[in-house]
Amino acid sequence: MSVSPIPPLTMLRQFDTCRLLPSRFADVEDSVLTPLAEDDEHLQDLFELDNATNDRLRAQNGGAPGIGMDELVFGLPNFRIVNAAFTYARPEGSRFNDGDRGAWYCAFDAETALAEIVFHKTVEYMEIDRFDDSVPYQLMLADFTAKFHDLRGQERFHNCLDPTSYVHSQQLALRLLEGGSMGVIFPSVRNPAGTNLACFRPALVGNVRKGCVYRLTWEGSPTPRIEIV
Repeated sequence: MSVSPIPPLTMLRQFDTCRLLPSRFADVEDSVLTPLAEDDEHLQDLFELDNATNDRLRAQNGGAPGIGMDELVFGLPNFRIVNAAFTYARPEGSRFNDGDRGAWYCAFDAETALAEIVFHKTVEYMEIDRFDDSVPYQLMLADFTAKFHDLRGQERFHNCLDPTSYVHSQQLALRLLEGGSMGVIFPSVRNPAGTNLACFRPALVGNVRKGCVYRLTWEGSPTPRIEIV
């Protein structure tokens, strides 16, 4: 019986990795429910209603299927943003995670992070055939020191970098996660010169802090105007 190959491990010490979030998710310190409440009692009722369907809070209370409360982080700067990356997975998943458990995706440089965001947002606008939007993105910086599985220069895993499918990469990620992997270093599919990291463990996302804010503006073309604001 053949054994499926596993990528080699690399000891990574990478500072200032780049992750871009829509600013509305990074800027709100208080609950977005606060302006809706008439008084404190009303606000508490809204919290209880929201908590019933809030994936991050379900995970923090041990109710999420893909990640346990013991894996999440607390009391650190921007810990809610870190936890949200693992508890708010897209239903269809992403390259190295399924719909039950997210991951912290970041790039080794801002140019690559921007290329990833531009690609995915442009696909959304192509689906509605309208390129007319302006969105601010908060740059989140983080540092990593750990061993990760490394796909760079590994031709046998080329199907995990398929630009149109996540099938093989999600299968590999599941095997790695079940085997205790910390995450995957991989060449960027959207910027051939760039490198990305998918970190599987919240505790490894270190020194999370805000960088600059980028505004991406689509004005009738698939290629947005990018400016620092």
